[in-house]
Amino acid sequence: MPDELAVHISREKLHAVEAPTGFETDGSFDIRLVNHDTALHVHLHVGDSLSSVARMDATNHYVEGNSEQVVRVEVAKNRTEAASGKLKIVSAYGAATRFVDVEVPAPTAGSGGVEVDEALGRPAPDTDPDPGGLGSRLSERPGLLVGAFGLLALAIAGVSVAVSGSPVVTVGALAVLCGVAVAALLLLV
Repeated sequence: MPDELAVHISREKLHAVEAPTGFETDGSFDIRLVNHDTALHVHLHVGDSLSSVARMDATNHYVEGNSEQVVRVEVAKNRTEAASGKLKIVSAYGAATRFVDVEVPAPTAGSGGVEVDEALGRPAPDTDPDPGGLGSRLSERPGLLVGAFGLLALAIAGVSVAVSGSPVVTVGALAVLCGVAVAALLLLV
């Protein structure tokens, strides 16, 4: 569960802002705006030194009367150093202002990291689903695959000449025959 900073508005006096003077968190946190009276706007601002590691999606918030609203403050997970600064809380367009000192300590040695198992350094086992099968034999001797496709091309060309009897198809079949002959010659050389 994330840390939470409770801010009470208009509890004792209209537009008054009540918040602790300091707040410490290890990471992202929520600001719970608790409005005890009529609806108003609340402006939240993260000071410059703290803004290097913390951010909010929006800074101006409309809080209904007698209600609560939660605002998420994201703190960078990849930070390497401690950060601190002021969170400014302003109610009703400046009617009341309060500053909270926010401390974000440096991450500890085991936090936020990824544990790496020693097995990651070893090579992965061979995951070939068909060791020694047709696929591996064809990859070792690509000439077989080329020869099979050449024979298929010659068979299709021969059937085309026999069915059509057209001189144009015959010339095309001769071109296929020449292509297969050249491919076979190149594979043998």
